[in-house]
Amino acid sequence: MVVVGCALLGLLVGSFANVVIHRVPQGASIVSPPSACPACATPIRPQDNIPVVSWLLLRGRCRACGEPISARYLLVEIACGVLFALVGARIGWDWALPGFLLFVWTLLVLAVIDARTRKIPNRLTYRLTPALLTLFVLAGLLSGDPTTALRSVLGGVAAFAALLVIALISPRGMGMGDVKLAGFIGIGLGYLGWGYVVLGVFAGFVVGGLSGMALLATRARSRRDLIPFGPYLAIGAVVAVLAGDTLIRGYLRSVGLA
Repeated sequence: MVVVGCALLGLLVGSFANVVIHRVPQGASIVSPPSACPACATPIRPQDNIPVVSWLLLRGRCRACGEPISARYLLVEIACGVLFALVGARIGWDWALPGFLLFVWTLLVLAVIDARTRKIPNRLTYRLTPALLTLFVLAGLLSGDPTTALRSVLGGVAAFAALLVIALISPRGMGMGDVKLAGFIGIGLGYLGWGYVVLGVFAGFVVGGLSGMALLATRARSRRDLIPFGPYLAIGAVVAVLAGDTLIRGYLRSVGLA
């Protein structure tokens, strides 16, 4: 029931994620006006705003003008539903569940925005980071384990500081948006443990490095091109949440510590 409920919730907030992804980089309100076709500005009818289903029934086109609607809208809704279901299966019915749902929702939104614009908006990180920290501190206190709340705070500080040092050493390779995102990630992964913070950041660098080499090898990017790092940090963080237990235990066994 937790997994199904999280999946349905993910589809619903996945639709809102598309609004945020589209409007925040433009500096527009995410509340008004109501959703409309990007091509003809016709307001979208309620029956055409059902997550996933409406896009498929309309075959990816606006009902009013027939212009194609980007498949990104469909993919974001599906990705959000899948991520929420996986988090529900991983965390279960726990005080920390709302925090982790906000965690993966924000990572999805920021990853898509950064991939499109090469910017991680302060408008989101400045609001959602305190909200996430509040949820995890409350989760730790309500679950009777205040050390998890403290670890969330320290995890955010540690991840922020680590990437800040890298950004100061190599400002072209790391932006301040990435540093702020790392602080956000450290809060979520810190709740689970220090090993998760290290794994999440390390996995982000590994995925980013491999992807960068692949883009250079295929000449899809040149050495002068700036490659957004936010999506890779987000991927590393999600991997740590969903598979951290297995990966950390496997590493400890490989070095003879478990």
